[in-house]
Amino acid sequence: MPRIADYAFGCAVLISMSIPVQAQEKANHFEINTDSVLQTIDGFGASDAWSMQYVGTWTDSVRLQVADWLFSTDNERDGRPRGIGLSIWRFNIGAGSAAQGHESGIASPWMRTESLVSPQGTFDPSKQKGQRWFLRQAKERGVETFIGFFNSPPVYYTCNGLATNTGRGGTLNLKADHYGDFARFAATVTEGLERHDGIHLDYVCPVNEPDGHWNWTGPKQEGSPATNREVARLAKAFDTEFRKRSLKTKILVNESSDYRCMFSTHIADWQRGYAIQSLFCPDSSATYVGNLSNVPRLIAGHSYWTNTPLEALRGIRMQLKDTLDKYNVDFWQTETCIMSNDEEIGGGGGFDRTMKTALYVARIIHHDLVYAGARSWQWWRAVGGDYKDGLLREYSHRDGSKGYVVDSKLLWAFGNYSRFVRPGATRMGIIATDSDGNTVTEGDTDPTGLMCTAFRNTDGSWVFIVLNYSHESKDITFRLNQHDMTSWTPYLTAEGRDMNLLPCTKITNGETTHIPARSITTFVSCP
Repeated sequence: MPRIADYAFGCAVLISMSIPVQAQEKANHFEINTDSVLQTIDGFGASDAWSMQYVGTWTDSVRLQVADWLFSTDNERDGRPRGIGLSIWRFNIGAGSAAQGHESGIASPWMRTESLVSPQGTFDPSKQKGQRWFLRQAKERGVETFIGFFNSPPVYYTCNGLATNTGRGGTLNLKADHYGDFARFAATVTEGLERHDGIHLDYVCPVNEPDGHWNWTGPKQEGSPATNREVARLAKAFDTEFRKRSLKTKILVNESSDYRCMFSTHIADWQRGYAIQSLFCPDSSATYVGNLSNVPRLIAGHSYWTNTPLEALRGIRMQLKDTLDKYNVDFWQTETCIMSNDEEIGGGGGFDRTMKTALYVARIIHHDLVYAGARSWQWWRAVGGDYKDGLLREYSHRDGSKGYVVDSKLLWAFGNYSRFVRPGATRMGIIATDSDGNTVTEGDTDPTGLMCTAFRNTDGSWVFIVLNYSHESKDITFRLNQHDMTSWTPYLTAEGRDMNLLPCTKITNGETTHIPARSITTFVSCP
């Protein structure tokens, strides 16, 4: 088995960037603080939009490989993980735009979705077959949490008869007398998936990015804006219907498009924004949902547009965490991918299989966990096209009837977290010191160098993840002061065909360890 030190990658000069003051001091020793128990981790995930409706109908050799890459927690004979072991799977509940074809206003058939419920209100098991195949494969491979999310209300109930918001402005595309019908639609989907597929939806989210300005115009994809009052009214309608049917499914709100919409207003007016305060402060009587039995004290948001510059990457998340703590609300990051403002890696255009995008995304994960206190982190699409929005890349026949899929460094970089940090794990504090033994404030986070996180799983195993963003290798020591803790197994992800969660030679607790340039190494405690 190779040693980490065997991988000494070439050095290069890193472009000068402005970084937080506390990261100017360089920490090289890290002590896992067993007295500092931080947030509980609920899991890591991705969504099935929109590719799985096609990929789920392709040949077994293709779709089974995709399912293994995404969900498997098994190992190959050499000890290398077969997949990244996602523990959360987001299921896009379709609004029915597929049946409308070109009349839907959505140009790409890949972005149209079928409806699982007929206009008469009955579950239709012939719909969304490809997506439901992956639901079953996810459950078979051990995925624990399933989320159903809507981009739009069903076309049967929208104001314009479409699943897009074309020309409507900034209010919910739902007729005022159909809130109850939308809730019944969601409950019927929830019951139907359990009855036909054995899938229990743990959460359903009625809206997606209600504050996203792209939602106000349409018609690229299914979507609808909503004001805070409309979101609250939907949550109340869903709560009433779910309680009436004795459904244990929880209602998740509100998948804000930008963290700044969660604690302030951003590209919006007073009717949207301040989502945390509006939904979870009792003083906001018109929008308060904290007293609904099926709504957990949990809010979901997306980290788009907040990842650059580095001051914002840290500062926006600290503002978010401060507001979450003030109102005693937990937080899930449920969706992100690379957008045009992520200029450091060339923006979203063009799929990237290399460590460039992988490290950039890992840095976002680190900051969301450390500074925003995220209990869950979820990527946007499991499978995408020629854009930086998929963990995997599909290459399909023109009509979508067949194709193949390739992996990426992004997939395996994400696996450093999803494969080894299991649901129920607790994130632990880290004490960082320099070569002279001086404590380095926030020394676990140098956004252009080393970033470290530590976790303890419910089975008692410990996980220490080291992200090296620098073009130079680093030598560090780290220690866990446990009398029975003797060694760690490193798993290395770096540039190179075979370096995907590659198991390396065990190291002794506290010994000097080589961290290759531009790499992620996860150390797992040995039994």
